[in-house]
Amino acid sequence: MENKKLHIALFFGGNSSEHDVSKRSAHNIYDALDKNKYEVSVFMFTKTGFLLGNKDSMRIFDGENEDEVVAQATKDVDFSNPLANIQNLSEVKDVDLFYPVIHGNMGEDGTIQALFRLLNKPWIGSGITSSAVSFDKDLTKQLLTLHGIRNTKYVVVTPENQAEYTYEKCSAQLGETLFVKPARQGSSVGVYKVTNKEEFDRAIQDGFHYDFKVMVEEAIKNPREIECSILGNRETKASKLGAINIPEGDDFYDYNNKFVDASGVVFQIPIDLPEDLTKEIQQMSIDAFRVLDNRGLARMDFLVDENNVPYFGEANTLPGFTNISLYPQLWEVSGISYADLIDRLIQLAIDEFNDNAKLHYDFVELGTEKVGTKIIDGKKK
Repeated sequence: MENKKLHIALFFGGNSSEHDVSKRSAHNIYDALDKNKYEVSVFMFTKTGFLLGNKDSMRIFDGENEDEVVAQATKDVDFSNPLANIQNLSEVKDVDLFYPVIHGNMGEDGTIQALFRLLNKPWIGSGITSSAVSFDKDLTKQLLTLHGIRNTKYVVVTPENQAEYTYEKCSAQLGETLFVKPARQGSSVGVYKVTNKEEFDRAIQDGFHYDFKVMVEEAIKNPREIECSILGNRETKASKLGAINIPEGDDFYDYNNKFVDASGVVFQIPIDLPEDLTKEIQQMSIDAFRVLDNRGLARMDFLVDENNVPYFGEANTLPGFTNISLYPQLWEVSGISYADLIDRLIQLAIDEFNDNAKLHYDFVELGTEKVGTKIIDGKKK
């Protein structure tokens, strides 16, 4: 059979606070994909979780009003059908690889990965369990601590133990200044810096709007926010490091200075840190990627205290891919262009899919294994 272009389906949008960032990321990726090598279709999840077809998704890509396109696309949909939200998956039957560009909820928590696994196609990024664990800050920190990767001290408050974890108890254990955040949420949504009981109680209650696990963490004094990009599957490499400098007077890199007014935020890419600190952060990033069983890509976030001690923050398994996003920018200064980076991620997804195709899920007598279909050199045979 004659070689043909690899058909890639870009999935973007979603119901997280980074819906619009996802749209910009997907648009940039679409533009960067070599159309001589790839056939590309796009599918947008609306803010209510409905999957638009390729034609309607392209209308939004081309600048039409999203609300109007969604209203037209859904006016005749029978939502009493339990599969209504994903009825347009019928358009992806000939897709060779899925490229999710959905940040946060439904995109990084294992949900979309489970769908791709069910469809038995390669996809960019981590697997179901790895995505879910990495999205859960509590489980992430438990694994990191178990493997000796430094991170901040914390406790988890739930509706069941809320009465036990008062501000007085948490501050006695973790310090007077605390950070309160939902365990499974992104974009700094529901994150508060608190210094007294009233602020603490309000932050906990707001946290329960987003999750039933709320993290209470110690505050690092005068921290610098440092980022490292990781690329690979079982063999990985770390990028040069970058820093996020927030406006003077802001407490931390919050939702407002991420998405509402980012004019005062300055990225230092790369940042010149002492060589031993740079190597430590890069190695911690690689170690965390391995411990969390990540695949393809991740951006690792750190806080570095005034004594140059780094603390692992969190792993972002589907980081932003806009022109100003840190993940691609860090690889750009590390010698990998935006377009080349996308090609590498596609090949890593194919490699991981082919590796997993060797696994069996029922009893197979030794010596009778069948060889599965493979995607070779980025082309379907």
